[in-house]
Amino acid sequence: MSDKPNIVFILCDNTGWGDFSCYGGLTPTPRIDKLAGEGVRLRNYTVEAQCTPTRSAIMTGRQSVRSGTYKVPLPGQGKGGLAPWEYTIGNLLSDAGYATSLWGKWHLGDDDSRLPTEQGFDEWWGYRNSADECGWTSYAIFDALAKEHGIEPPKLWEGKKGGKQTAVRELDLEVRPLLDELITEKATDYIKRSAKGDKPFFTYVALSHVHPPEESHPDFHQTDPNRNLEYSDVIAEMDYRVGQILDSIEDAGIADNTVVVFSSDNAAGEIPAMLGGSNGPFRGSFFTPPSEGSMRTPAMVRWPGKVPSDVVTDEPLTAHDWYKTFAQLAGASDKVPTDRPLDGVDASEFLLGKSETSGRQSVIFFGPDGELMSVKFKNWKMWLRYSEGVDKPIVQPQFPLIFDLGADPNERYNIFSDRLDMGFVFGIMMKPIVEYELSTVEYPNIKPGEEFDGYKGAAHVADEAKAKLADHKYHTGRPG
Repeated sequence: MSDKPNIVFILCDNTGWGDFSCYGGLTPTPRIDKLAGEGVRLRNYTVEAQCTPTRSAIMTGRQSVRSGTYKVPLPGQGKGGLAPWEYTIGNLLSDAGYATSLWGKWHLGDDDSRLPTEQGFDEWWGYRNSADECGWTSYAIFDALAKEHGIEPPKLWEGKKGGKQTAVRELDLEVRPLLDELITEKATDYIKRSAKGDKPFFTYVALSHVHPPEESHPDFHQTDPNRNLEYSDVIAEMDYRVGQILDSIEDAGIADNTVVVFSSDNAAGEIPAMLGGSNGPFRGSFFTPPSEGSMRTPAMVRWPGKVPSDVVTDEPLTAHDWYKTFAQLAGASDKVPTDRPLDGVDASEFLLGKSETSGRQSVIFFGPDGELMSVKFKNWKMWLRYSEGVDKPIVQPQFPLIFDLGADPNERYNIFSDRLDMGFVFGIMMKPIVEYELSTVEYPNIKPGEEFDGYKGAAHVADEAKAKLADHKYHTGRPG
């Protein structure tokens, strides 16, 4: 057995902060609750507002706006996802001697050149985009339009590094209720195989629930007779699938040498007919940055004997932080690239109980067109722009709104409206924004779909950028 830990990263889809019973959810989730009790449960973990940006942040340790992945790519918009130049966590761990795999949802580029096996993963099985494509072929109009415009029915795929992609079957409503069962079967089989190998492994398990269409497995219909909601059924199934993955780790005898992380890509939606989930006490839902209900999700980490058990913390962490953290835990910090800006922190000392703080103080949030939306500094949040719903416009107030999340987690009381003498908070919160904007002078953001092959000829602006940062009067915080 390798002295490097295996890493199992389980990512669910569209699940809210308040959906699991250990976070106050109404549907019992005993296996997820047990996982949380065996390690660290994060109460202040934030992601990006959509699934593609968060998945990009996990893969690269970078703000998605840097990678041109700041919004969900829609059909017909051309090549999207991660440029092959990006050095993913799959690349990094593979170069550090790990076997790597991905099961389930990708959503970081559906072109063959941008699939998992071209981004550091030895093998994968899953779907290129999103589970909503399961419903495409159920519409009578699809056949006619597909024939006229050359649209292929969505499919499940599998492939290995250096080989061709193979279509497994159509991704449709027939397979939708079985999708997480199939993903879990692939993941648990891989864990059993890899436990017998001579390499440590990293497997990324991207479950489909609770993304629409919410079609639960037949074994989980009406799990909660008091609620009788499809949403409860898929939460109950998710809990069971997580349990199956944990059991496979235990059965293989590798639990003590395996780091398990479980989190969500973005918050729950507020869908009609009570099909949406719970974002706890926070305002907003998915795709409505920058409210906490859009950005804050459940997350937990277990590593028996290394990560302390039964810890509940409000220390901040973000999706960007797994990159450096995993590199450190794998003894591969020397593989972390230095030719590009990274936005994550290494939180390993905190998770291992060796530090009282996570190392993260602030995080910047961006909108669906890459626009700057807000910044969070410790328990303070400043809104520069905001949206109240997926179908609502983005609003830019005349002056930024500032909230004290400790006293007002629902972000309803703008303290800047009648306490202008707190302008110093505005100044403090501008610092990470200025640092980000100046970093783009030397390292311009990649455009969506760009065939990017590295930053060239930018070194000469480094000193200029540093000089601007040193001279910038962000410390005054005066709006005018």
